[in-house]
Order: sequence, then structure tokens, then C-alpha cells
Amino acid sequence: MNRYYAETLNVHTLTKLSRAMAQVHYTFAKKLSHTADSQDQRHRTVPAVRPVLEAVYTGEVDTVTPRLLKENPEAQELFHRTNKMAFENINRLLEMGVPPEYALYLLPNAYAIRTIESGSLLDLHHKWRSRLCFTAQEEIFHASVEEVLQVRQVHPTIGRYLHAPCWFRARTPEAPYCPEGDRFCGVPVWKLDPSEFRRVL
Repeated sequence: MNRYYAETLNVHTLTKLSRAMAQVHYTFAKKLSHTADSQDQRHRTVPAVRPVLEAVYTGEVDTVTPRLLKENPEAQELFHRTNKMAFENINRLLEMGVPPEYALYLLPNAYAIRTIESGSLLDLHHKWRSRLCFTAQEEIFHASVEEVLQVRQVHPTIGRYLHAPCWFRARTPEAPYCPEGDRFCGVPVWKLDPSEFRRVL
């Protein structure tokens, strides 16, 4: 019943009612592309342990394929061929004695980063409200859906209140339900359960 969740400026973190959420913590093992991991770091209150690239680089092609490319065989083939070329060039530079810190600049944006991320329910709730929006970055959107569904399995009472920002506004007198204004995705997400979220950007 915290009406601050209908606000667009995230003032709910300043309320006494919300502070109880700081006592609950969750940890997730994640795999994101280099691009998505960089975007994910914008949520600084939900820190992650990230690897030193030199320590985990194996020389093998290790990338995350965007969902949209999986729907186009020709684009997917070009994507894999380009990534293979990038890794071959990195390995060639390393064999020539180029320091890894320079050679790894050739890593593609799709390079897979594996992290362990932890945060309080208060901070994760803010992140999920932002990233469950249908306008959110592709990989973080899908990772957030997976995390929310996992929380629902462990703590269903908490999980039932993890949703997109429009869902919260739909339960108040606030209108319109979508807080994005002209950026409304066109989907009445507030009527959907997160298990029903389907989206490809």
C-alpha cells in the first residue's frame, strides 16, 4: 500500500515504510554480454563481482547472441563469423607477444561476462521496476524477468509485488498508467503477469 511506488522519481527509497526492504537480500549468478554488463553497472546499489578479463579469457569464442538475431539465420551467421574473426585476431596478437590488456580491446560487445550480483530487496526492487519496463535494455529486461520469477518461487508473498512501473500506477488513482509518456511501448503490461512477458527488441 506504499503510494510512493506510483511516483516517477523513485522517492520510495526515502520512506520509512520502504526501509524494511533493506533487510532482505538476494544473490544471483548472471551471464550477460559485455554491453549489457556495462549497462547493468548503472545500478550501483546492486554491486556485482566481475572478473578480470585477462584471468578468464580462454581464446575460445564465448559470446551472447541477441534474441533478435536468432530469428534471422543470415544475420546470426554473420554475427558468429564476425565474432570468430575477432577472437582469432586477439589470439594472433597474444601469440605475437602483445600484452593482454591491449589485445583484449578487440573483444566484441557480445563477449560473455559472468558475475555474481547481490543486493537488498529495496535496491533490487528499484532495479526491477525500471528494467521490467518493455522499453528497457534487452538482456537486462530478460535477466530481471528471470530473477523476479526466481524470487516468486522462494518468497511468493514478496514476489507478487515485483512488477513493471505501470503495474504499480494501475493500482492507484495515477494516470496514465505508463510513466514513460510518449515512450509508451503500446502493450498494457499492467495486465500481464511477469511469467507472460514476451518481448524481442
